Amino acid sequence: MDEFEFRNPYAAPAAPVQAPPRPRAEAATAADAAEAGEVPVRAGRLPRLLAQLADGAIALAALAPALLLLTLLALVALAIWQLVLLAREGQTLGKRWVGIRIVRSDYSRARLARIFWLRGVVPGVIGQIPYLGPAFGLANVLWIFGVERRCLHDYIADTLVVNA
Repeated sequence: MDEFEFRNPYAAPAAPVQAPPRPRAEAATAADAAEAGEVPVRAGRLPRLLAQLADGAIALAALAPALLLLTLLALVALAIWQLVLLAREGQTLGKRWVGIRIVRSDYSRARLARIFWLRGVVPGVIGQIPYLGPAFGLANVLWIFGVERRCLHDYIADTLVVNA
């Protein structure tokens, strides 16, 4: 009977592989090892990850003042934009997107001072009073479920929120 040699056509090619030379213990650095013809030991995954995280933290710390300044500028710009919208149309961005606006209880235009001070600052100050503040804050928003659909700050400022 003929001898049959089985060869897997999908097998990886077989080639003799020579192991790399082992690094010597007296090599102080990778450069010394390279000069001596030795292969340096590759760094592990964890030290590489930690080094990358440390580099990122250093870059973030260097950028923090700029990011903080940009954040503050963006917040100031947003506040100005909201105040302009309130003064001109009685709307914030959210109210504009939803299609509602603030008016006086007689449906006339509400002035910015009324909206800012009586709808914003006064309830904010009351909200800071110990014990009373949290109860007022909860009652303020829940009051909208009343017959007139007005929050407490609407009663304070004599305002309504209507469809735009």
